[in-house]
Amino acid sequence: MSFFGKMFGGKKEVAPTTGEAIQKLRETENMLIKKQEFLEAKIQQELETAKKNGTKNKRAAIQALKRKKRYEKQLQQIDGTLSTIEMQREALESANTNTAVLTTMKNAADALKAAHKNMDVDQVHDMMDDIAEQQDVAREISDAISNPVPFGQDMDEEELEKELEQLEQEELDKNLLDIAGPSKEELPEVPTDEIKQKAKEKKKEEEEMDPQMKELLAWAE
Repeated sequence: MSFFGKMFGGKKEVAPTTGEAIQKLRETENMLIKKQEFLEAKIQQELETAKKNGTKNKRAAIQALKRKKRYEKQLQQIDGTLSTIEMQREALESANTNTAVLTTMKNAADALKAAHKNMDVDQVHDMMDDIAEQQDVAREISDAISNPVPFGQDMDEEELEKELEQLEQEELDKNLLDIAGPSKEELPEVPTDEIKQKAKEKKKEEEEMDPQMKELLAWAE
């Protein structure tokens, strides 16, 4: 409530929001800047009047310079007012930003609180322990799968070497037999029918020979 409101029992004033206050300050700044431009133009005008009447009308020139001084004083006051308004506007903008940030942080805190409402810290720790345990199990399974199976390590190496030597000896004996040729049992059978047929043909030829040829053959034998 303002001072006059307290004295005269006026209605309680409602404070504007920071956004409304910033908007009003910007409107005031624009108005004062326009007034600055007006005063600067007036100052230039009075200066030209003083120069024009400096030698012709000294009184008019002095009056122009006095008005110029008043305009310059007003312009100086406006400069100070604009500086004050600018600082106030910057403070309000900063406060508005802080308010927005705090509101957002409060909303985030409320949301985080609601998210944790149904959570028990002990249950979370138990869950993390379970996750760590399952990760250890998975790691052990991966290690077991990736390691080669120790197949055949329980076999007797000496026995395997003896078996290998036996196989090599059998292969060597087989090769020697192949080089020596077929055995007596494997020799091909002589075709007896063909031998008999040749003997008959030879005997027939001998019978058909003349006596002289027979004597000659007998002598040759």
